[in-house]
Amino acid sequence: MIFTETKLKGAFILDVKRLEDERGFFGRSFCQNEFEEHGLSANVRQTNVSYNKKKGTLRGMHMQLAPNEESKLVRCTRGAIYDVIIDMRPDSETYKQWIGVELTADNYRMLFVPEGFAHGFITLEDNTDVTYQVTEFYTPGAERGIRWNDPAFNIEWPIEPVVISEKDQAHPDFVEAQEAQKGKQLA
Repeated sequence: MIFTETKLKGAFILDVKRLEDERGFFGRSFCQNEFEEHGLSANVRQTNVSYNKKKGTLRGMHMQLAPNEESKLVRCTRGAIYDVIIDMRPDSETYKQWIGVELTADNYRMLFVPEGFAHGFITLEDNTDVTYQVTEFYTPGAERGIRWNDPAFNIEWPIEPVVISEKDQAHPDFVEAQEAQKGKQLA
């Protein structure tokens, strides 16, 4: 595998190193040893699949809080997505910065999302499948969300969404959520 670290420390784009011949190619899409050599968690606890009927389906931005933080290895296995992550680690040099990467069934590219990041995507084609290998079990009480168009982040989506869940539309502004959290800590 080819690991390329992004501007967000700990977040990597992974490309399959292809061994090609007349049959096609062979390559590795996961290797515990290679992940550990790059300091990445390789403890996969579950694998999730997201099927999306329509182009313009937006899912996100999602994350889990400590002690249930999760890393994800995301790959599009059918269709295409624009995958976005936001560094939500307050002590990080890239706090509140985001990147977007196009993942397609044809490019075999993957995105490693570290703990402490929010994650979401928009589909670029109808009938798109996305697979996530996740290092922590889903814990509903630890789930948090950031609205896809929150002005605190100014994410530049390549297309306008046409399908978004009510839950994803209802996430509060990041500033409001921060203020509410401060209020809880003072009470």
